[in-house]
Amino acid sequence: MLSRRKWPLAFLIAQLMAISYVAASSSQVPEATEQEIRVRMLTNQGEVLLALYPQQAPITVENFLTYIREDFYRGTIFHRIIDNFMIQGGGFTQTFEQKPTRSAILNEANNQQPNVRGSLAMARLSPPHSATSQFYINLVDNPGLNYRSSTNQGWGYCVFGRVIAGMSVVDKIGKMPTRAMGPFSADYPIQPVIILKMEVLTNS
Repeated sequence: MLSRRKWPLAFLIAQLMAISYVAASSSQVPEATEQEIRVRMLTNQGEVLLALYPQQAPITVENFLTYIREDFYRGTIFHRIIDNFMIQGGGFTQTFEQKPTRSAILNEANNQQPNVRGSLAMARLSPPHSATSQFYINLVDNPGLNYRSSTNQGWGYCVFGRVIAGMSVVDKIGKMPTRAMGPFSADYPIQPVIILKMEVLTNS
């Protein structure tokens, strides 16, 4: 059995400071590089700053930017929230209407960008090349969503950016209680999560 040892107060304070320093360092997010495109997403839960990968996923990034330029995302919701998995939005209005979209795009998941915590990726239907406007942000590492092969089962989901600030907002959304609502059989947040605005912060 482990016994409780009485440590000097100064030692305990030093340990706490060291733990706080490590936590602060690990929570820092990298800034966007010169090749990346920054996008600000303002939601009713807070602001999230995204960096897009035009070199690794040019078709996907241009598709996303086109929807932003057309102000498509204003007033859309995050309609699927699964704790310890991801949050998904960008296709439905607050009255559960699915917005008409542009044509589906080529799946660029074979760029080998991984579905890791904080990464931004395209949602889609079962056919691999069916993504339009909907996207998701990974709350944890999700290697099962990565590209494995150029088959219907292996294509995976294309990562085309990442969160560089505001991951605490994403985590807060991910922890919100959900229920069945409207056309959604589950995972819809009891308190609506609304995208108020998206804007590009760098030239594209």
